[in-house]
Amino acid sequence: MERRTLLTGVAAGAAAAALPGWRAALAAEKPVRFGLVTKALGIGFFDAVHKGADEAAEQLGQVKVIFTGPTTTTAEGQIEIINELTAQHVDAMAVSANDPDALVPACKKAIQRGIKVISYDSAVGPGGRIVHLAPSSDALIGQTCAQLVADCAPGAKGKFAVLSATPTSTNQNAWIAQMKKVLPNYPNLTLVGIVYGNDLADQSYRETQALLKEHPDLAVIMAPTSVGIVAGAKAVEDAGLSGKVIVTGLGLPSELIGHVENGTVKEFAIWNPIDLGYTTCEIAVRLARGAPGGPNTTIDAGRMGKIAFDAQGVGVMGKPTIFDKSNIEKYAKIF
Repeated sequence: MERRTLLTGVAAGAAAAALPGWRAALAAEKPVRFGLVTKALGIGFFDAVHKGADEAAEQLGQVKVIFTGPTTTTAEGQIEIINELTAQHVDAMAVSANDPDALVPACKKAIQRGIKVISYDSAVGPGGRIVHLAPSSDALIGQTCAQLVADCAPGAKGKFAVLSATPTSTNQNAWIAQMKKVLPNYPNLTLVGIVYGNDLADQSYRETQALLKEHPDLAVIMAPTSVGIVAGAKAVEDAGLSGKVIVTGLGLPSELIGHVENGTVKEFAIWNPIDLGYTTCEIAVRLARGAPGGPNTTIDAGRMGKIAFDAQGVGVMGKPTIFDKSNIEKYAKIF
């Protein structure tokens, strides 16, 4: 699936003239073909990422966004997509990895052919990308997830389980590890298990059913995945346990507003995926147009300001926002 925001000739010049300072100069430079690789097609979070990338592409000018990904959340599917983009000789590529290590050889091959490869959301291993854009820091997300569980469990005590994406998902595993680090701050919370729905709605639904059966006294289900939190909420509702077992985690306001209103989801968190897509496109295009990038560099990201990358080449956007009945209606209209 492709979305084009390609400006040429007079239109490109007019767009450049309308932009201030360095952005006018940037828009006047060479056209860029940018491959934006999702974990899998059909996931609302990444559709919002795509929207943000299109916004950046329109502002930058002469940028073609190729939004693509496998049909399921597998490394094999992403490798095929990466190889296809490499064969097409795109100028830049951004990947949200289903597996941090398995993608490295394909991404490295792309880099060797002059393609500026970065990762976003879920990191590719350092050997397969120039920089990685994290939507937030692993520590901040882990702390937020632990706080959400404590807020949702009556009296901040009881049993909870985690419904994650894939066992090899870079970001999911890092967030869960950071959450575990801060659990001693909540001595009355007990983690009874971690299950994986592979970011598939039906599998996540079945895993939730199994959790409810295995742990009848479960207080909270934490799903740090936009697919899992919706499927988990639906399974709890279908079991007649809405309000008794609280579902929380990371998700989209537009997909969760009904579950918040009926009390299945008390609160949840997410960063703005539109901003994530916008920033990812900005960084990839600037690299393709000659900006220096890598560890210990800073790259301008348009309206998102400057993103500083540390010694490992990782840059962070910011802290997740918590959504509940007080603010979800406003944001559900946006993403």
